[in-house]
Amino acid sequence: MRISTKIIHGDFPNPDPHGSLKFPIYDSVAFEFNSAKDIENAFLGRTLAHSYSRISNPTVSEFERRLATVSDAYGVVSTSSGMAAITAVLLSISGKEANILSSPYLFGNTYSLFEKTLKRFGLSVKYIDFHNPEQIEKAIDENTVAIYLETITNPQLAIFDIESIVNIASRYRLLTLLDNTLATFYLFSSREWGINIEVISTTKYISGGATTIGGAILDYGNYDYSYNRFLSDEAQKYGKNALLVRLKREVHRNTGVCLSPHNAYLQLLGMETLPLRVEKSCSNALILAQRLIGHPKIKNVNYPGLEDSRYFKNAKKYLKGWYGSLFTLELPSKEACFTFIDNLKLIRKATNLHDNKTLIIHPASTIFCEYPPQKRKELGVSEEMVRIAVGIEDVEDIYEDIIQALEVI
Repeated sequence: MRISTKIIHGDFPNPDPHGSLKFPIYDSVAFEFNSAKDIENAFLGRTLAHSYSRISNPTVSEFERRLATVSDAYGVVSTSSGMAAITAVLLSISGKEANILSSPYLFGNTYSLFEKTLKRFGLSVKYIDFHNPEQIEKAIDENTVAIYLETITNPQLAIFDIESIVNIASRYRLLTLLDNTLATFYLFSSREWGINIEVISTTKYISGGATTIGGAILDYGNYDYSYNRFLSDEAQKYGKNALLVRLKREVHRNTGVCLSPHNAYLQLLGMETLPLRVEKSCSNALILAQRLIGHPKIKNVNYPGLEDSRYFKNAKKYLKGWYGSLFTLELPSKEACFTFIDNLKLIRKATNLHDNKTLIIHPASTIFCEYPPQKRKELGVSEEMVRIAVGIEDVEDIYEDIIQALEVI
């Protein structure tokens, strides 16, 4: 089956005893067993029975199976949010004195997680210019456990040479961790390009128009975890299941970052229309970016699907014919950005992306507001930037709203 068919049907028989075409919501906390021995076997991992919904749940498991089917992942663990997915992975593959390598071009909360939260627990991050992969090799030391990157960075919209980065990680037996939220498995195949672990905010495209918060960790089963000292014991016992076991039996369970059954149900529904929404929003974004080039009120249009973009070559190489649904505009000043945003009538002033509605924010004063101007500059976020997350409305209506708001700045 091709991907759109897989997304709708999966490749598993329908286990519902009543023949429901939609997998039901098992909105239950606990599950009964026939004997003390049965519940012991479940807790020891000898059987796959569900015992408590913080650990596993039938609806959530169906969502994980469907994600694994459409992405060609070896195994999937869902989480309460995309940030929870990143946190759970890093808590599983690292520890005190470990470090990871990353570009400074990151989503603002990911950077905050690295610099404020995880640093207190002994994990450090070395920030490297991923435009120059040779600098990555120079930064690797005996405590490096992984290289972390985003398929399309948010909001800088950089697309690095992923193949070169994966080759370096493989040479040094490091994990490659990829945040694939902006592309999803529909535009970028982690398995094809050798990514080991993918994290994704299922809040975005998968949820079906921002219906629910969620996240997922996708393990592609292509890394020998005996090379990671924090997972070596699990690797000896469970082989390529080492990370999945660590997540399910320890980190995921102990931190309580579980996806709720109700959210899993809504995200199963949302995933069925993902191809339609991805293609429509990406098509809208490309049309808008092309038409806004040269507007006298706009200093720069940044979109990886534009032929003069620094990242167009990589976008063509790695993405499957579409270039994402985000673009940014550089306006004359912060004041001009605020005036522009305030005069929009159709586009909503809200912080999210891959909603069905087109949304806009000023990144410097929102998701990067906790950092001083110099730090924001290092992170590739200027005071003059606005980020537009394009929805699936009629493109002419979006365009007309942008043009009328530009006229007043």
